[in-house]
This record gives sequence, structure tokens and C-alpha cells, in this order.
Amino acid sequence: MNRSTPSDPPKGDRIAKVLARAGVASRREAERMIEAGRVSVNGTQITSPALNVTSTDQLTVDGKDVSAPEPPRMWLYHKPVGLVSTDRDEKDRETIFAALPDDMPRVMSVGRLDINSEGLLLLTNDGGIKRKLELPSTGWLRKYRVRVNGRPEDKTLEPLRKGLVIEGERFQPMSVTLDRQQGANAWLTVGLREGKNREIRRAMEAVGLTVNRLIRVSYGPFQLGELKAGEVEEIRRKIVRDQLGLELPDNSGTAVKKPKSVQRPPRKKPNRPPRR
Repeated sequence: MNRSTPSDPPKGDRIAKVLARAGVASRREAERMIEAGRVSVNGTQITSPALNVTSTDQLTVDGKDVSAPEPPRMWLYHKPVGLVSTDRDEKDRETIFAALPDDMPRVMSVGRLDINSEGLLLLTNDGGIKRKLELPSTGWLRKYRVRVNGRPEDKTLEPLRKGLVIEGERFQPMSVTLDRQQGANAWLTVGLREGKNREIRRAMEAVGLTVNRLIRVSYGPFQLGELKAGEVEEIRRKIVRDQLGLELPDNSGTAVKKPKSVQRPPRKKPNRPPRR
């Protein structure tokens, strides 16, 4: 455990950061684990995250050794409808983490998609990457294909482009394009740089439209592409390095298909949006 005199800068990194880098949990969750007494350093239980540790310190969580951090890695995941994006669910619904391939390391999601939404979800083993990409200052554009019930005209969508205040909460302007009308439904392309809870659904409701399908197709420079529902593909470390400014070795980044299928009731195949 690191000790230093008041005049010396502390060596190593904050323990919550080290645990996040090791893929144990996000930094905030690691701090809660420490405060709950679940973490020990060199055999001594700690309850305060105000501690720096180095590579010579032995860390355990719930009595299990914490392995040395892997290099930061990222994956693309095509989240299906019906899964929640949290580690645990109070309603005992299936989570994305239970449905990931068995050979995946411990990962965290960058942001969330609600249970009825689908499409691109970024995964990472590094709490620093997660925190950086979720910061509003990062400002990466997220794009969605959105199917709404109704026949929206351009004037219907204009309030979304200007920004809304809903129940006292300010929603930043979105880019909204009407792609096509399909019977009683319309397909839109929506772009935003925020990640408020159910933001698109709530904004559409505010202008009289009901979302009945929502697919995230990109998050910053990362694209969903042809990835099928339930599949995971690692992003080449060179791309992670270039996009995030990290020094990493390269890797092949091949796609990994989910080895087990989740049995769900059959449902009518939905009409897909046109390929662009």
C-alpha cells in the first residue's frame, strides 16, 4: 500500500481507478464497493477510496484476487429488444451481460439502451474509456433510425430541431430527417449528442408521435453496420488508439457470434428500414 510524506506526491493511482481498469466495475461502482468493505489491499480491508496503490500491491474484491489490468479494449454489440443494459435488474429481467458470449471478459456498457430499444451499444473493459465517452463534453453524435406512428410533416419535427423543455428538463436540439412514410408509420433518422433517459421517445411524444421502433446505428465514429442482433465484434485496438488517443498494441478484432440462443416467443418479422 502506498505511503508518502506530505511533501511527496502519492505514487500509483487511486484504487477505484485501478479496479475500473481491471474491469471489476466502473470507478463510481468501485468506490461503493470499497465503502461497503468488499475490497482489501495487502490483506487489510479498506472502507475509503482515498488511497493510491501501485502494481506491487495485492488487491482483492470479495476475497478474490484482482488480476492485472488488461490493455483497454472496446467492442461493438448489437443489443436486441428485450434485454436491459444494467448489471442487475430489480424486476429480474434478462441483462445484456447474461446474454454475451461466454468467452467475453468482464465489460461495462458505454451508456444504455432501454429494454425496448435495439442497435449499437459500445462495450469496454476500461472504466476510464466508459467515463470519457459518457461525458457531455465528448459530444459524439449518436444516430438512430426511428419508426413512429403517424404522418409527421416538416413543421411537426421543427420543435425537435430547436430543442424542447419537457417537464422542466431541457432537451438540446436534435437533427431529424423524415426518410419515408410506410402506411401508418414513418421512418426518421435522428441525431443527438446527449444521452438523457428515453430522450427520443419523450421528445417524440411531446410533438404527438409515438415511437414503435428505435435502432441506434452509430455512436461517434463507430457504426452498427451489418452486425446481427446479439453479435459482438471487437474494435481493432489501432482504431481505439486513433479515436481515443491511447497507446495500445494492435489486434485483429474479429467478430464473435453469440454461442447460445435466447428462446423468445416467435413474432412477426418487422419491416426493415431501407439500406443506405
